[in-house]
Amino acid sequence: MSLFSQFTSPQKLRDRGIMGMNKRNHSYIGRYNDRSRYPLVDDKLKTKFIAQQAGATVPDLIGVIDSQATVKHIHHMVKDWPGFVIKPAQGSGGKGILVIVKHKDGVYVKPSGAEINQQDVERHITNTLAGLFSLGGKNDVAMVENLIQFDNVFDGFSYEGVPDVRVIVFKGYPVMAMMRCSTAASDGKANLHQGAVGVGIDIASGKAIRAVQFNQPIERHPDTDRLLSELKVPEWNKLLVLASSAWEMTGLGYMGTDMVLDKTKGPMVLELNARPGLAIQIANGTGLLPRLRHIEAMGVTAHTPTPEERVAYCAHQFGAKSEF
Repeated sequence: MSLFSQFTSPQKLRDRGIMGMNKRNHSYIGRYNDRSRYPLVDDKLKTKFIAQQAGATVPDLIGVIDSQATVKHIHHMVKDWPGFVIKPAQGSGGKGILVIVKHKDGVYVKPSGAEINQQDVERHITNTLAGLFSLGGKNDVAMVENLIQFDNVFDGFSYEGVPDVRVIVFKGYPVMAMMRCSTAASDGKANLHQGAVGVGIDIASGKAIRAVQFNQPIERHPDTDRLLSELKVPEWNKLLVLASSAWEMTGLGYMGTDMVLDKTKGPMVLELNARPGLAIQIANGTGLLPRLRHIEAMGVTAHTPTPEERVAYCAHQFGAKSEF
């Protein structure tokens, strides 16, 4: 039984501190996010540049394809890169992301082992430029990035894809976190609506609290049978400081920060989101509202706390106990 189905009435959901979409849109996104700042996060290319300027680590940019005339350049662009990812700069929800783990002689291999040819890759880029995967269907550009080598500590927690960490950051404070682990059902993508596993993560320790798939509690990864209660994110404090600093990077008061842990480069910023979804509450088994209201009640202080100070505060204030 899902968190929401246990507490069906609006009053019971409010009692639990569950935030709905209208509340999120009006009281937090509308109030704390200046619309002029949206382009910084709606365009992944701009996000990458502001993150780099702030000293954050990001996946290597191999190149950008911005016109139909240069679509065929992709094959030369990636010839010295064993694996790569093609993504729409203005895509959302994981749409339009093509992951290639290896290629040779015009044959490209996806994480599932499925093979596609040069024309398939070109067609995908053409669709990306036409805005097929983009917010509002606007014309877009295709970003080509180096493949992330995820840390071995996550073996068995994800299937054919890189697990990422979503942290909700409010006024610079990391208030709730989850790890999204891909599955066969989600086609190797970390998208909960497509069937990825959401694992609630304790802000204080980086350890798993509970896990859900399709809004239902689960104990093991559906494809690998790995016990999800064993999940613990290394370099957790560093990752949270990176998430917290996205407030200074963007000026957005309420956002979702998506990060990955690379085997050699450590925590890196994948993308930022000005309209983060609400499923993180289901993964954590608790509502966002009490935490958001706590931060609001703090008001403005003479000294603006550093990202490190904000992380330490949230670890103390919002640390949780595992439900496994």
